[in-house]
Amino acid sequence: MSQEPDTTHDHHVLGPPDTSAGVPAPPVEEPAATAHARHQRPALGYALYLTAALLFGINGTVSKVVLQAVDDAARVSQLRVTAAFLVLLLVVAVTDRRALRLRRAELGPIAAYGILGVAMTQWLYFVAITRMPIGIALLIEFTAPIMVVLWVRFAWGRPVRDTVWLGLALALLGLAMVAQIWGGLQLDSLGVAAAFGAAVALAVYYLLGEHAGERRDPVSLTLWGFGFAALLWAVALPWWRFPWTALQGGASPLGEGTTTVPLWVLAAWMVVLGTITPFWLVLAAIRHIGAAGASIVGMTEPFIASLIAWVVLGEVLTPVQMIGGVVILAGVVVAERARR
Repeated sequence: MSQEPDTTHDHHVLGPPDTSAGVPAPPVEEPAATAHARHQRPALGYALYLTAALLFGINGTVSKVVLQAVDDAARVSQLRVTAAFLVLLLVVAVTDRRALRLRRAELGPIAAYGILGVAMTQWLYFVAITRMPIGIALLIEFTAPIMVVLWVRFAWGRPVRDTVWLGLALALLGLAMVAQIWGGLQLDSLGVAAAFGAAVALAVYYLLGEHAGERRDPVSLTLWGFGFAALLWAVALPWWRFPWTALQGGASPLGEGTTTVPLWVLAAWMVVLGTITPFWLVLAAIRHIGAAGASIVGMTEPFIASLIAWVVLGEVLTPVQMIGGVVILAGVVVAERARR
């Protein structure tokens, strides 16, 4: 991040912050105004994205159930990024083998993207949701686009609209409502720190991904992001010490007294239906509604994730916290538009 990418004619738009699984959609490029654009079907695009948001929302609860069983956020992160990397590696090897090549100039930026962006965002998010409700952790993490805009303004010296300050004020007000600070800190302090750390890591993810995405398609960029994240965990946490026995049991994701599901099935869901499938749905949706439209629909994700966590895990948000969530997301939309 020492070099300042040229954003004067920036065609890349921040992808919607799909983070209930800990890893967001990559920065994507707005579809060109070509003949293909005439075949866009907005209704289909919104339906695809809402399906992705539903899967991401479900995955927040599934991930928390797996976390409660394994009791190690780093190991669950390792399992998820490694499995997702292997699946994407197979897909890219079959569909576009040339994308597997990494140029020497790409190694540093993409390694930083995978380690600081992908790995840290997911791990810190997992730490956060073990100590606080999923919806609140997501709302805090969703402030990342505001951090991006502030970085662009003060670190890169790029002009942004004055509405960024309105967005920042709304986000801070919403966070105060979610935390209910008038009664003292009601949330776990380590969980709050982890959620804000995840937001910083997500901002880094966007900034590095936007730069790296100028030379790579979203699929291969995500592939190598997962790859370097998996490499980090393989070095820090050797696979021969992985607690496989923790995945041999079962859990009742719908609550006590309901059907018990093997943990390995939930772990597979976390990778296939909670990562790979919604990722492809997001990319398909953006072809019909564009990244800007998708970023708006993506704001439904914290509410979907909160609703599922309420039904399954009994995580209840107060009315003030729910209103605060709406205020935060409004602030994020205002601030994000200040860059465009």
